[in-house]
Amino acid sequence: MTDPIRKKEPAFKPFIPAGRTPPEFTFKAVTLGILLGLLFSAVTVYLGLRAGLTIAVNIPISITAMAVFSALTRAGLAKKASVLEINTVQTVGAAGESIAAGVIFTLPALFFLGFVLDASRIFIVALAGGLLGVCYLVPLRRYLIEKEHGILPYPEGVACAEVIKSGAEGGSRAAKVLWGSTAGFLYKLAMGGGRFWKEIPEYKPKWFPGSTFNAEISPELLGVGYIIGPKTASIMVAGGFLSWVLLIPMIKFFGAAIPMTLDQGGELVRTTVGSLTDDRILWRQYIRYIGAGAVVAGGFINLFRAFPTIVGSFRGSVRDMRKSGGRKVIVERTGQDLPLGTVFTGVAVAVAGIWFLLMAVINPGHAFGNAVSALLIAVFGFFFATVSSRLVGEIGVSSNPTSGMTIATLMATCLVFLAVGWTGGAYAAVALSVGAVVCICASNAGNVAQSLKTGFLLGCTPKKQEIGYALGALSSIAVVGFTVLAVNKAYTTFEPVASLPPTAVVERTAVRGEQTFDVYADAASGERFRVNRTDGSVRREQPGIGSDKLPAPQARLMATVIDGVLAKKLPWALILMGIALTLTVELCGVRGLPFAVGVYLPLSTSAPIFFGGLVRWLVDRRSGKGKTQDESGPGMLYASGLIAGGAVAGLLLAAAAGIGAGTDAATGAELTFADRLAVGEKWLNGLFANGDGLSMLIFIGLCVSLGFIGWPRKK
Repeated sequence: MTDPIRKKEPAFKPFIPAGRTPPEFTFKAVTLGILLGLLFSAVTVYLGLRAGLTIAVNIPISITAMAVFSALTRAGLAKKASVLEINTVQTVGAAGESIAAGVIFTLPALFFLGFVLDASRIFIVALAGGLLGVCYLVPLRRYLIEKEHGILPYPEGVACAEVIKSGAEGGSRAAKVLWGSTAGFLYKLAMGGGRFWKEIPEYKPKWFPGSTFNAEISPELLGVGYIIGPKTASIMVAGGFLSWVLLIPMIKFFGAAIPMTLDQGGELVRTTVGSLTDDRILWRQYIRYIGAGAVVAGGFINLFRAFPTIVGSFRGSVRDMRKSGGRKVIVERTGQDLPLGTVFTGVAVAVAGIWFLLMAVINPGHAFGNAVSALLIAVFGFFFATVSSRLVGEIGVSSNPTSGMTIATLMATCLVFLAVGWTGGAYAAVALSVGAVVCICASNAGNVAQSLKTGFLLGCTPKKQEIGYALGALSSIAVVGFTVLAVNKAYTTFEPVASLPPTAVVERTAVRGEQTFDVYADAASGERFRVNRTDGSVRREQPGIGSDKLPAPQARLMATVIDGVLAKKLPWALILMGIALTLTVELCGVRGLPFAVGVYLPLSTSAPIFFGGLVRWLVDRRSGKGKTQDESGPGMLYASGLIAGGAVAGLLLAAAAGIGAGTDAATGAELTFADRLAVGEKWLNGLFANGDGLSMLIFIGLCVSLGFIGWPRKK
């Protein structure tokens, strides 16, 4: 019998050593992870359709898991859960949020393009994107998580690991995380729920027209900035500063007389660039395209840098298989990944599934075009999975510009279609399907990387995490699709019109109570109508997605991009400007990707991250001799708590926004539970709620608390 081949254990020592094998991938952990994933994915669907944003759920799921297992242990129904079991719960549960985010940012655009969105389409697209996201991260894990340890901070992954460790260790570590969680939770609840002060204080100097200084003063972003450190935070805010304090004022100055047409509640209003009072319009129409081009360029540069290591990882795996010569290769528990054969099989299944969807539902009869589309998914998916997982390592999941990557995918896909003449019929839906799979893949890959970082710090088995994430993604697909369709149906209205358009044809018959309707579809506009058989009245269907209740801003942007490219209306000059910006900063020796993200995102997002980095810089400077805090320092623990408390409060507020709470007695407007919570303006007569300076003072107080906890003490 030949001796096994043994690999060396990595130099990093995790919380649970590789030689120990506590319970990890247990039935109770996987089951609880799936249940929490279903719950949080439904919340993410509603939040994304209503506000166009999502919140990372790894930490809330971890806290919930610790509470549930603790209650079961006290009741004598289960043994005490291990640290690795808690991590399994958050890994499995977090998959639903990333699937939901990718779906709601893209597929609802079908409504705006005149197509139908059904459950089967959501299921196949989400399945393909989810599989690709997990499979592409397997060969990237060693590079991003192990080799780049100490370089890529993965702020939310570190925070999640600290929260889980504090629950196991207790003592002063748990106290600091608890203080941070309590401060973040109460601060977020008072600001976002009670509305005692403004969430985004803003300063628009009259002496500098077009410039804007603002910050989303949230505890989560402050904590992220502290963890990622001053360098990345400064580069990121520099991009935002360029957009909001240079580019927008330049557009306003040089284009003051340029006419513009704005859609205000369905009414077209003629104005000029110089007359605009809301500079966010200029950001949407100009800066966002520049930022998308910048993100694409930064992504390509990062992929180029990582490519040698990715190739080396593949070669190493193949070399290990050849060297084994049939002998069993023993890999330390903390270094085990899914085999490459499983990875390739998963990619093949995902590509075949999307090809089947295109052939059977979206674009039947065009085998070659559908094969090209499936190939584009595989190529763009790998590229943006790499970009997303690295970006998450630099700035976290919540600030990951997944929509910017999706825009780049849509532009490239539509350009290919445009070059070969595929511009009519269902090709807009085909392009959106490609973008949707890539968006889900990128969202999933970033979240997988964050979970793998948490597992790396705790000493989990990567292979079991990868399997768990795949299970969580598969289980959440159905609930995401049905939630999207359910909320759309709940908010759908019917508007009376004079008559049917001449191109409308009958589709089916519908019965509502005692009334029977003929349902018509207009092939020209994609609109649907209901004709009452009793009185002949005609009503036009207004889908809930796209209404004031569910505006789906990200999906509307995707529809605009597809229509703009295929109709040759996209501003390519702006995209090329963004590419030039990234190349310029790279030539100056500055990392282009975080800078590009700053250009793309609002300044309000990058500013609080910069404040967190500034506090970290002061603390590190106090430490002396270039020392920096490690992942277990008091400031890092408190910052992790801020992220945890803010995220939990954010999810509760999102749920409150979907619960009806009667009507306003004065105006008759419908109110939600979140509206009932907003008592700050009533109690304080807007003293804090409308005061920008006072809001900043409160935020600075939170910054001081972070600096005080992290400040080095003399022994």
